[in-house]
Amino acid sequence: MKLLELYILRRTVQMFLTALVPVLAIIWTTQVLARINLVTDSGQSVGSFMLLATLILPTIIPAVLPFALVIGITQTLTAMNNDSELAVIDAAGAPRHTILRPVLSLAAGMAVVSLLMTNFVEPKLRVGVREMIAAAYADLLSTVIEEKSFRRIEDGLYVQISERLSGRVLKGLFVADSRDPASELIYYAREGAVDEGGAALVMKDGEVQRKSPNGEVSIVRFDSYSFDLSDFSQSRGQARLHAGDRDLGFLLNPDQNDPDVQRNLKDYRSELHRRLSTWTFPFVFALISLVICSDARSHREARLHPMAIALTLSLALFWLSNYTVELAGNSLAFVPLAYLVPLGSGLIAAIMLVRRRHPHKTSVVTTFLADRLSAILRRFTPKSDATGGGTT
Repeated sequence: MKLLELYILRRTVQMFLTALVPVLAIIWTTQVLARINLVTDSGQSVGSFMLLATLILPTIIPAVLPFALVIGITQTLTAMNNDSELAVIDAAGAPRHTILRPVLSLAAGMAVVSLLMTNFVEPKLRVGVREMIAAAYADLLSTVIEEKSFRRIEDGLYVQISERLSGRVLKGLFVADSRDPASELIYYAREGAVDEGGAALVMKDGEVQRKSPNGEVSIVRFDSYSFDLSDFSQSRGQARLHAGDRDLGFLLNPDQNDPDVQRNLKDYRSELHRRLSTWTFPFVFALISLVICSDARSHREARLHPMAIALTLSLALFWLSNYTVELAGNSLAFVPLAYLVPLGSGLIAAIMLVRRRHPHKTSVVTTFLADRLSAILRRFTPKSDATGGGTT
């Protein structure tokens, strides 16, 4: 690249990172805080929580990256126009690609990054997050539950222990089980232990209170009682994968015997078309941004800020693309439309760039609104009389 192209590229990259990092940090923080219960409920260490946060970060990059690129391009070129740099470049006879090539090169690179992240990196990280959370809860009773504190294991099941000893032994057990609407059970035991497989909690020297729906209470003492944990351990210890967690190969040829595929086949179809179409957004959004602000404009021209126009069009295209992707999951007839929306928009923007046409309707609307506002102000503004001595 020439010196001028490198200058434009450097400024665009700087503004792109300036927009990307804060937005990414905010979204990442909200995603991480939504999983803070991994520490509060399961007693995992801070190191495990930070590892989870690290795995989450790359999964949100593809969604933020295209819009950060729009901000970087529009803000850079708008600043150059305000400083008359674009006018000087045109006056010096520089070719058109002097401005277009660095921006489109950056956009193409970001599109490739988005393709790799969306189809290869993100699914692996999502699976890692789910497996980490499942492993944290797999043996919750014997390794995680804190002493002398009530913990909700799942809806209707609460456990408290007085002391945890070595060898998976628990002292002072209290278990409240109201999962079955036909009866409420409360267990007390002096001692208990979870077997090696995590399938049962064996309680010794205790009693169980059973309360029926009509209010009758029965108490039974026991020397040994086994509380079934098999369903609980299997559900907590096994990561449940959905369409967004699958790799590209699985989406291209989903296992028809998979229970989640059988229940949500349309989600797998939508996810496949989403991954194969939305990675083009960085390049398409860059073309739209260049159409709006790649040419020198007069400072006196009434128009909205180019960033506002570009972001509005990009958000509208993003919403329309996701809508067509959902339609493609429901019916194969809409599959071409899922790809036509981003590719067609990019083609229209490219043609406008080649022909150097700009969307003038924004300035027309702005001028119309300004004229209406002026007319209203004139109507309610007092007029001076002919001699200038008063008002009418």
